[in-house]
Amino acid sequence: MLPPWIKSLGALLLLVSVAHAQFQFFEHMFGGGRQEHQQQAAQNGPSDSGRYQNMWQSAQCDKYLCPGTLACVHFPHHCPCPHSNQEDKIELGEGSAVCVSKGGFQSGEAARKIELARKGVL
Repeated sequence: MLPPWIKSLGALLLLVSVAHAQFQFFEHMFGGGRQEHQQQAAQNGPSDSGRYQNMWQSAQCDKYLCPGTLACVHFPHHCPCPHSNQEDKIELGEGSAVCVSKGGFQSGEAARKIELARKGVL
């Protein structure tokens, strides 16, 4: 049989560990903690084009390097849209293309609206 002071110590340690876990849970839940706050501050810092410039300079491309996606393609109008899940690429002719937000529920609706605008109907 264990002495009463060991049982009391065990109960106290259990209580402290439960309390510590509870405070960690609430601290994490409400965004507490300095490390997380410091990471958010770094992510939401002022604009700095240095990272993009470093990626641009380190890209290896012997053809055309797309400015929006840093993809290496043969011609500028072959550049992919940066957000292809939300954008449609529309080739306008003369070697130019634009990326526009997908419109409505029908596929090709953005292209149809651009064509109507080119005709002066929209």
